[in-house]
Amino acid sequence: MRVKLRSIAGEYPRHFWVLIGALFIDRVGGALIFPFLSLYITNKFGVGMTEVGGIFAIHSISSFFGNMVGGALADKFGRRSMLIIGLIFSALISLGMGLIEDWELFYLLAFLTGFVANFGGPAVQAMLADILPIEKRPDGFGILRVAMNLAATIGPAIGGVLAGISYLLLFVIDCVVSMITAVIVYFALPETKPLLAEGKKEESVIQTIGGYGKVFKDKIFLALLFLTTFTAIVYFQMNTTLAVYLRDFHGISSQGFGFILSLNAACVVLFQFRVTRKVKKHHQLSVMLVGNLFYAVGFALYGFTNKYWQFLVAMVIITVGEMVIAPIVQTLIANISPEDMRGRYMAAYHLGWGIAVSIGPLAAGIIIDNYNPNWVWYAGGIICSLVAVGYFILKDRIGERLAPIS
Repeated sequence: MRVKLRSIAGEYPRHFWVLIGALFIDRVGGALIFPFLSLYITNKFGVGMTEVGGIFAIHSISSFFGNMVGGALADKFGRRSMLIIGLIFSALISLGMGLIEDWELFYLLAFLTGFVANFGGPAVQAMLADILPIEKRPDGFGILRVAMNLAATIGPAIGGVLAGISYLLLFVIDCVVSMITAVIVYFALPETKPLLAEGKKEESVIQTIGGYGKVFKDKIFLALLFLTTFTAIVYFQMNTTLAVYLRDFHGISSQGFGFILSLNAACVVLFQFRVTRKVKKHHQLSVMLVGNLFYAVGFALYGFTNKYWQFLVAMVIITVGEMVIAPIVQTLIANISPEDMRGRYMAAYHLGWGIAVSIGPLAAGIIIDNYNPNWVWYAGGIICSLVAVGYFILKDRIGERLAPIS
């Protein structure tokens, strides 16, 4: 096993591992807070899930703008700069969210943290694609997911315990961890932005942002964005609605929910790399289709089951879909994007996630507060099934342009 791990490590450059390590540290801090944010808001401010959905909608709207600006600036000024800026400012604003007592001010900080925290997202994915050759990208994104989920295995378990002591501890620790990550990135990572092609003039900031017009004329990209947005609407319920649903309708504690998320992360840590190496041999759109079918079954099960072990089984099924989908869709976006526009393509891809956060929690909150809450999960199964049909149609029309990676 040790020899095998050394062999795998030797396949990738040192800067790749530095990036993975820095992001792992930061993710541990973020994983302390995010799964319990709905619980924190409802407990501290005494509001319902509709108001929680409104917070996530505001956060996602600002994330959209921060993501788009950050992606353009990553292409203009470099990946590392945007990553550092995002880490520092999101750390400070996150700390503020743990300290304030005013509900209206919390809305403002939710807007601000959404904007600045997403400066670094497109930069990270563009940097990883810059560092790795095309044949290594699926595995590279798979390793990134292993690291992120290893952190998520640790984070929710610790966060569940700390939340029982003081929610403020979660925000303080997240702030410190993000600052540490910014220092590591500054001193240990070089800039990976590709050099300007000979004879090509440097774009102004306005021209760089205007380059999104070209991104949104790419029909393959738009088709992928459309389908992944609906998948994200369903997937995001796992990190927002599920905690409150299990608490209010099935009596599951924050510690119990933390274990469910830790199971998700542990499965990714143990099996993601193996799954990625198998699925990348198949047609990428077929892989996306199968992954969405796993999502359809897993999320729908939460509406049909009522025992804790059944909730765990549903999460395992969802996790299989996640392991199948995530590295492939990130690789697809990286591969169809021109080298000098990679940051903007990555940012535009996250537009779908921004839409999902805007719509998903708010819609789920309205259903839970006013109708049968099980319909959140029934709808998730229906949506992901329709998305799978969409990938079948897409493969039939443009399948040869998105062939297997290796």
